[in-house]
Formats: sequence, structure tokens, C-alpha cells
Amino acid sequence: MKAAVGDRLIIESLHLDGPRRKGVITALHHSDGSPPYVVRWLDEEHETLIFPGPDAHVEPRREHGEHREKETRPAGR
Repeated sequence: MKAAVGDRLIIESLHLDGPRRKGVITALHHSDGSPPYVVRWLDEEHETLIFPGPDAHVEPRREHGEHREKETRPAGR
């Protein structure tokens, strides 16, 4: 797993109906983008150091940035 500051870390729930945890990577401990990461969790507004497991994946910054831009852009533009 490789990441950059600003990417999102998504952790899937272990339960079928459980919520996903979403956070923004705020710091790296290795220049190659490998774990661990410092993550600011969006639902709890605090940061933790995490070594992501197999239930986690990284969403690159450009992907969630483009998605957010599409959601906030006025219609007809």
C-alpha cells in the first residue's frame, strides 16, 4: 500500500451493515508512501497513527478532489 499526504484512507467494516471509517492522511513516516500513516478521521475529528490492514484501501487525493468538485459545481457549468 502506498499513499501521499491528502489521500483518503478508507477502512471497510468487518460487519455487513457496519459503517466505513474514512480519514485523510496528514503525515507519512516513510518517503516511499508506505505505512504507517497519521490519519485525521472525518467522523471523529482526531488523528491517529495507523498501520492499515487488509480491510483498508487508499483513495488518491485527485479522485476524491474531482468528486467533490463535481458535487459543488453549479449546474450548467
